[in-house]
Amino acid sequence: MAVDYYSVLKVKRNATEEDLKKAYKKLAMKWHPDKNPINKKEAEAKFKQISEAYDVLSDPQKRQIYDLYGEEALTSAEFNPSSPASVNASGRHFRFHPRDAEDIFAELFGGSDGKGNCGTGNGEVGSQKCRKAPAVESKLALGLEELYKGTRRKMKIARTVPDEFGKPKTVEEILKIDIKPGWKKGTKITFPEKGNQEPGIAAADLIFVIDEKPHGVFKRDGNDLVVNKKISLLEALTGNTFDLTTLDGRYITIPITDIVKPGHEVLIPNEGMPISKSPGQKGNLKIKFEVTFPSKLTAEQKSDLRRVLSRADR
Repeated sequence: MAVDYYSVLKVKRNATEEDLKKAYKKLAMKWHPDKNPINKKEAEAKFKQISEAYDVLSDPQKRQIYDLYGEEALTSAEFNPSSPASVNASGRHFRFHPRDAEDIFAELFGGSDGKGNCGTGNGEVGSQKCRKAPAVESKLALGLEELYKGTRRKMKIARTVPDEFGKPKTVEEILKIDIKPGWKKGTKITFPEKGNQEPGIAAADLIFVIDEKPHGVFKRDGNDLVVNKKISLLEALTGNTFDLTTLDGRYITIPITDIVKPGHEVLIPNEGMPISKSPGQKGNLKIKFEVTFPSKLTAEQKSDLRRVLSRADR
């Protein structure tokens, strides 16, 4: 049965070159085999027929022969070479050589070295890989509490991609980012091909880079947490206790029993940041002390200190 190429492309018989391109792009994107992995055999047949229809109707000479004599005249070896329609402008006899469907697709959508297509979401068509846009990095600032406990962030993104005709359109999407406990500043989370895309180029990867927000109490040092604590000279000499709220909301009491000397710190094991590569383990909590001295002393206070401290030196 003869094939109606106009019906295949869903265009009128007086369709212009631009009409043919639009119709082909819409149908080719719908029926490309890479977009139909479940019904690939059916898609391959339709994709081939769509490409053949465009190949014939977009070529003035092929279209003229098709309009006058039909599809069989193009493909039949018995087509009368003496017919005026079978002779091209140079006086040579016309022979119909169907073009490869993928070559037609690549020509209209672009690709690496003029071949292949990158609009199918996986950066390749068949075995032909194509050029990829540079990755786009964005900072994702997180508090120490979030990095301590882990959390999920939802990020709404807007990106530009080609529509079925190859024209740019904006699409919005919500990405879910699962933050694991203990992740550090500089950790990268990659969403493949979630960046902007142009025809003929695979979409850019979208990369979120973890950044840490400053905290009012804790400072991170690798897997350890550091707290700077100011104490009075009296506390440094006689001791005291103070309470601390951890990043996961617990209260711990930290005793000061030793005399606090310059550079003195208290180390509390397993109260630092979770170690992401070693589940169940944590770093240390370091308490660093800063001793505040009185701004002035009375003569009596100085005398008392001399008496007490002179005994301590014995």
